[in-house]
Amino acid sequence: MKEKKVKILMAKPGLEGHWRGMIAVSSALRDAGFEVIYGGNMLPPEIAATALQEDVDVVGLSILSSNYMRLVSETIKELKDRGKGDVLVLLGGIIYEEDFPALKKMGVAGVYIPGTPLADIVKSVRELTSKAGQKVN
Repeated sequence: MKEKKVKILMAKPGLEGHWRGMIAVSSALRDAGFEVIYGGNMLPPEIAATALQEDVDVVGLSILSSNYMRLVSETIKELKDRGKGDVLVLLGGIIYEEDFPALKKMGVAGVYIPGTPLADIVKSVRELTSKAGQKVN
């Protein structure tokens, strides 16, 4: 029996247009065997609705603007409201280190700043999904 691939929704909450990093990470995750859904710019309710519709295991958020605390909080709330509070939420972008503990407390499983090697991100996602009982390939 074929195992289910880990499904990841990649999205940019809000309207900022720095998309290059998210495309690079999405491609690396796809090449590593994950099923990646590229959502592009979406509002938190749209991210949660898509996560539910696509039955994803992971939501990857890419944010390069200063309002990431609000956007992450809104996205997690929307996910919980729709019964998807069990998905892993990952965050990439320009994130201040002093916010890492608050983000983890909020429910963010992994934070990746610019310059993080793609191989390290893939390894981290494999480890996090493995801990959560999800399999790749």
